[in-house]
Amino acid sequence: MPEIRNFTLNFGPAHPAAHGVLRLVLEMDGEVIVRADPHIGLLHRGTEKLAETKPYNQSIGYMDRLDYVSMMSNEHGYVLALEKLLGITPPERALYIRTMFDEITRILNHLLWIGTHALDIGAMSMFIYAFREREDLMDAYEAVSGARLHASYYRPGGVYRDLPDSMPQHEVSRFCSEQEAKRLNENRQGSLLDFLEDFTQRFPAYVAEYESLLTDNRIWKQRLVNVGVVSPERALQLGLTGPMLRGSGVAWDIRKKQAYAAYDKVEFDIPVGTNGDSYDRYLVRMEEMLQSNRIIKQCIDWLRKNPGAVLVDDKNTPPTRLAMKQDMEALIHHFKLMTEGYCLPVGEAYAAVEHPKGEFGCYILSDGANKPYRLKIRAPGFPHLAAMDEMVKGHMLADVVTIIGTQDIVFGEVDR
Repeated sequence: MPEIRNFTLNFGPAHPAAHGVLRLVLEMDGEVIVRADPHIGLLHRGTEKLAETKPYNQSIGYMDRLDYVSMMSNEHGYVLALEKLLGITPPERALYIRTMFDEITRILNHLLWIGTHALDIGAMSMFIYAFREREDLMDAYEAVSGARLHASYYRPGGVYRDLPDSMPQHEVSRFCSEQEAKRLNENRQGSLLDFLEDFTQRFPAYVAEYESLLTDNRIWKQRLVNVGVVSPERALQLGLTGPMLRGSGVAWDIRKKQAYAAYDKVEFDIPVGTNGDSYDRYLVRMEEMLQSNRIIKQCIDWLRKNPGAVLVDDKNTPPTRLAMKQDMEALIHHFKLMTEGYCLPVGEAYAAVEHPKGEFGCYILSDGANKPYRLKIRAPGFPHLAAMDEMVKGHMLADVVTIIGTQDIVFGEVDR
């Protein structure tokens, strides 16, 4: 009899579920996986090294491009570390705006995750539904920063500018009839807060729609239940964070345990799983979207009642446009700040936020110059990918796609 040997299979980078930049070397015993070896390095953005060559304020835009699905959450981790070293606290209004946009970002992230995860597994409709709601929140990003994706909206000491009083309108064109434009503009007649309030009222019904399609769907459960099980003890040992950790039953959330921004002033619950499988992680993320919706509502109420400054008045923050155009000193200050940046005191700081995917942290080492001596990013996706071998062992080849999906990996932050 010939000897039966395991064979090696390349999963990705061309596979649609492998994001174009993940190469998984799988050792197979027939259809069963014996070992998985993730190879990264096909993207390699070099963000940490690039940041060492740029003034601090010019690296905010790099953060957006790490996880290009959770842009403002990345910025938040970076500016928190800068604020720690500078010793400044943003105005309260800026803290509430950050909290609101962090939660908008969480919903944006989870919508893209459920759309693509379901698509990987074979449910086509979810992708179209999820992207319908993403459009509204992308418009909120655009209204406040001018960009749909790479916002560069957060600043050390606050945010770039206050919330706008009007929303962009859909125009009549050969792609959009007058009747359609009127329908689309119905909820855009007021301010950004009015638009978001309308969204928060509609959103729970949309989540119920997604759940009616998936939660009790026989095929969905066959593909997710008992796939990629991680025990609570092992999840902690592997360094899993976010929904990956909470899905295993560990109620750890930086927003509660090490509160930042205005999270200590809003009410929300931490959803946790019981089995630590892909299905529990799905349920955790679905409930997280509803909790984010709840936080956004509270932020809207507070922001309506409390006008005020959104950027601290400090030598390290730019002057207002009005001051810049009327005062020569302010113009010089702006020019120096935008070209040379500001110098941070000698020291080190680490700040972490509860990113939609887990703990996103920035460690900055300053030697007193206008650029970091060292920037180290603690990206949530990296430890999750390291756990891939353990999670797929003993599963079938088709389950690899499910497990990549349940980890919610974005390679910009993994291969930074």
